[in-house]
Amino acid sequence: MPDPWLLAQMAGLLLVIGAFAGVIAGLLGVGGGIVLVPAFFYAFTVLGYGGPGLMQVCLATSLATIVVTSTISVRAHHARGAVDWAILRAWAPGIAIGAVIGVVVAAGLASVVLQGIFGVLGVAVALYLAFGRAHWRLGEAMPAGLGRVVTSPALGFLSVLMGIGGGSFGVPLMTLFGVAIHRAVATAAGFGLVIAVPAVLGFLAVRPEGAPPYTLGAINLPAFLIVILVTFQTTKLGVKLAHSMDPKPLKRVFAVVLLFTAGNMLRKALGL
Repeated sequence: MPDPWLLAQMAGLLLVIGAFAGVIAGLLGVGGGIVLVPAFFYAFTVLGYGGPGLMQVCLATSLATIVVTSTISVRAHHARGAVDWAILRAWAPGIAIGAVIGVVVAAGLASVVLQGIFGVLGVAVALYLAFGRAHWRLGEAMPAGLGRVVTSPALGFLSVLMGIGGGSFGVPLMTLFGVAIHRAVATAAGFGLVIAVPAVLGFLAVRPEGAPPYTLGAINLPAFLIVILVTFQTTKLGVKLAHSMDPKPLKRVFAVVLLFTAGNMLRKALGL
């Protein structure tokens, strides 16, 4: 039986993590997963859970929350007619295949390797947030044919290795190919659902070594439940703030925070 005081500490940390992730997701349109994974890792490490499978738990638990949040987000965006269902239907099979491959790969990697992957990809996302421009274009329409066959599984694969939904990679991808930002954000919520559902089902079959208490497969149930309950409320606050202020300076501040967080995770992975 885990120490009740330790469980109380874990619950307190998770409440703070969920609140912050919700505000960031609502305010900046960045998926909460990119906040949750390093935050979970920090919280569990501080509480003494640092086994070789810890990053698997962080990725899987983050993706489990994305199943819920993406479902709600897609329904809300669909009600406003913002989801591009043609893009979502065309890209969903490849993304799902990539997500399943991502679970298989992640299940066989040590925590330190997954830390390094998160660090590298997180730095890339942070740099795009900081320096990306709305007018940048790679084309005027989303890739089809071989381009989609290659890109869609890569999107699902990399997202699972970071424990994130469709926003961090999907929104930049779509805007680079001429999709309006609001439509890209709405459709990326659908990407998140396509990524998270098969990934979570796969992670339920994984048994990470040294997982925190009350972990089902690789999903930590207390972390999942607490974060979901809190983010329901704080995401609304983030959206409200987004409509009352210019989010661009805050996005750059978040980019610096993410660059520090991802860089620190990369540093630890390299043993520096």
